Amino acid sequence: MKILAELAERAIIEAQQRGDFEGLEGQGRPLPDHSDPFMPETLRMAYKVLKNSGYVPEAIQSQREIRSLIECLEHETDESRKMRQIQKVQLFLARAKIRHGGLLQEENEAYFQKVVARTTLNTTS
Repeated sequence: MKILAELAERAIIEAQQRGDFEGLEGQGRPLPDHSDPFMPETLRMAYKVLKNSGYVPEAIQSQREIRSLIECLEHETDESRKMRQIQKVQLFLARAKIRHGGLLQEENEAYFQKVVARTTLNTTS
């Protein structure tokens, strides 16, 4: 493992000597703090490591899936597929509410109701 660190260090030094790091955006300024201000200080590093490794919390993944399903519903034109999509969104919302609860699901439900109202209005006119 030490050899990898040495190779990386050597590559960085060579890049510095070539001037590859000159004139970069944000040079000389501290890196932006993307941490959640409401996250306890003791957990910030752990969440940062998880985020950097590509881990997405289940609640956020659920949120993304629901939004994606609702967007698909907005563009659906076939009535039978639209009804199945509505049922699928309702199922995902119910599961998310049981597992996670909270405001995010309420926002999704409100958005979903607006989309359903708009898509059913389009079919009746």
